[in-house]
Parts: sequence; C-alpha cells; structure tokens
Amino acid sequence: MEATKPVAGWAHFRHGADIGVRGTSGTLAEAFEQVGLALTAVVTDPAGVGTAIAVPIRCEAPDAEQLLYDWLNAVIYEMATRRMVFGRFAVALDGTSLAAEAFGEPVDRTRHRPAVEVKGATYTALAVMRGGDGRWTAQCVVDV
Repeated sequence: MEATKPVAGWAHFRHGADIGVRGTSGTLAEAFEQVGLALTAVVTDPAGVGTAIAVPIRCEAPDAEQLLYDWLNAVIYEMATRRMVFGRFAVALDGTSLAAEAFGEPVDRTRHRPAVEVKGATYTALAVMRGGDGRWTAQCVVDV
C-alpha cells in the first residue's frame, strides 16, 4: 500500500477577543506557509489575493516557537508597512533560520474588504509540534 502525503491546511481557533492561527502540513516549512495563509485569512480571503509581488523575509531565532513568533510578526510588519496582503508563501528552513518569500499585492479595499487589522503575534498558545501522524502544526494567537 502506498503512503499518502499529509494534506497541508490552515485554520483559525477562538481565543477571547483575539484569534488563533494554525498551519499544518507534512513538513515544518509548509506548516509555516500555511500559518501565513491563516494570518492573511484573518484580514481577507487568501484565494482572492494576487501574487505578482514577491517580498523577501528573513528570520533567525533560538528555537522553532520563537521562529514562528518572529515569522508571523515579520509578515504582519510587511503587510502594514507596504499596505499589502499575501496570498502565497514559500518558506525554507535551515535549523532555526528562515528564508521566505511572501507573494501578494497592495490592499484594494473594495476587492479585499479587509475585516480587521492584525497588530501582532503573541506568545499565547504559541506552539510548534509534530504529531504522531508525522504532521507538523505551527500556531499562536494574534492580536487584532
């Protein structure tokens, strides 16, 4: 029997007045990509975001959880300062160093209809873990 590749995905989870973002996949890099999409989905539907502009993002941290925290805050920073939303991410990990590109476009208020502004990632529910099925999960609560 041929093994199936774990499906990648993103989700939100409730946390008081804020919102949790979660990415899951068969690799840690893909889980980081998926949690990036979950972050975008707090603002707008990522499927409706063009991906013509690539923005490089680099992070380094002492462990995977801090790297996730830094990654999400770097994406939030780029969204805010460039006034962009991102519809795709390409993440490469080398230990606790992350090199990525976020692909997106400038916010179009009519088309994207941004729901909220994400202010930052938090340490609340911050976790990077590998389940018994081999799937990676990366999650935390973001302040909106």
